[in-house]
Amino acid sequence: MTAAAQGEAASATPRALAPVALSCGEPAGIGPEIAAMAWQQLKDSCPFFWIGDPRHLPAGLPVQLISHPQEALAHAAQALPVLPLEFAGDTTKGRADPANAPGVVQSIQRGVELVQSGQAAALCTAPIHKKALIDGAQFAFPGHTEFLAHLAGRARVVMMLASPALRVVPATIHIALADVATALTPTLLQEVIEITAQGLRQQFGIAQPRIAVAGLNPHAGEGGAMGQEEIRWINTLIAKLDAESEALTLTGPHPADTLFHAAARARYDAAICMYHDQALIPIKTLDFDRGVNVTLGLPFIRTSPDHGTAFDIAGTGQANPSSLIEALKLAQSMAQRAAPPS
Repeated sequence: MTAAAQGEAASATPRALAPVALSCGEPAGIGPEIAAMAWQQLKDSCPFFWIGDPRHLPAGLPVQLISHPQEALAHAAQALPVLPLEFAGDTTKGRADPANAPGVVQSIQRGVELVQSGQAAALCTAPIHKKALIDGAQFAFPGHTEFLAHLAGRARVVMMLASPALRVVPATIHIALADVATALTPTLLQEVIEITAQGLRQQFGIAQPRIAVAGLNPHAGEGGAMGQEEIRWINTLIAKLDAESEALTLTGPHPADTLFHAAARARYDAAICMYHDQALIPIKTLDFDRGVNVTLGLPFIRTSPDHGTAFDIAGTGQANPSSLIEALKLAQSMAQRAAPPS
């Protein structure tokens, strides 16, 4: 298909009806085998195509090579559609080969190009191995999210972990607990709240989001007895943002130890937490296998399974595809609900 024909196909296909793109991730990990398992379960309900080297997929898997995402819709029920890339490295499971790193990076880049052009409905990313990318491709980003934000023009993004039981957003992520109080500023927290609210509206179809904000300190500071941040600025910021927006219900700061039981969860659509473990412990306790990583703030939809490459079980048949299946299904439903581009 020519470039002109591809453009015409993309413009003629509503984004919600286009297939989801799945980047291959680290080929020595469980990514290829859970992609195969996900296809077996989703082939009739959630068409997607895999971007990578077919040599890395499990032997015996029905595969259909494609040259354009739209072809995936015709083939997904019979075989896993694959947009092929050539990798230079080894295919051994459980041991990352840095020679494969350029192909892994290209898979992500190609997925972004296709979703930004409307040829794919959304991007789902399989887990990567950062050390292999650094060694083999001089990868200069802490992870997937920062690379995607770079490809999107340095978009300001936040990480949401979502499952049928709970949605959480950590305001600070991979930093030491001792650094959280310094890193957490009114500007940062406001930005996280605003990006979360916009994502809930545009990608989750919630017209008036209800967002609960956890306190930083035990018992949300208990009036200053257990910390000053809540009374010094967090209370004021939450009240101000709630008053300013008629399309948002914002509450808090709530004591984190009472924010995640069933009755409390029924009162909000997402919880914003102040640090990594405050957000991830409750969702992984409630729904470990079905948690999905969602990047909000990008100009396209991106989801990912909430686990790593699992080298120790790669190729053994023990991998659980549940998180990837949920990530693909969520990507599809988000694309169907997404607001039209402005």
